[in-house]
Amino acid sequence: MTSDSLSHVDGSGRLQMVDVSAKSPTRRVARASCVIVTALALDELRSASTAPDVVQSARLSGIQGAKATSSLIPLCHPLVLDDVQVDVTAHARGLEVTSSVTTVSRTGVEMEALTACVLCALSLLDSICELSPGARMADLALLSKSGGKSDWGRELA
Repeated sequence: MTSDSLSHVDGSGRLQMVDVSAKSPTRRVARASCVIVTALALDELRSASTAPDVVQSARLSGIQGAKATSSLIPLCHPLVLDDVQVDVTAHARGLEVTSSVTTVSRTGVEMEALTACVLCALSLLDSICELSPGARMADLALLSKSGGKSDWGRELA
């Protein structure tokens, strides 16, 4: 792969923030997901907790993570997010975290959607580590994006 094929690397091989100033703002949406692999079921997690609902706390961590993405990933543009949704549902392998992030901007929200999933998953892992010491995050994926130069999506596996 050559350096000119990477958007954050200039022709001299130096890192750069992508200049999006010539683009028109459009509504952009990105969706992402990951799985917490654990034998612990969602209902068991909720009933085992004596603290405030750990699922709701993890969702808030994901929302906050999406909002802080440009502080966590150095070359991401700071964006005003119009909507962030983070959900935790039962999955055949444990728990599934999904996110959807929306903005009206000159650049997409793919990294924000992925960051929302990661931060939610990390919060869940922190909460369940004693109940499920082998739990792990797997299969982080961008599911779809729309509103930019190209729209695309993939089927959930």
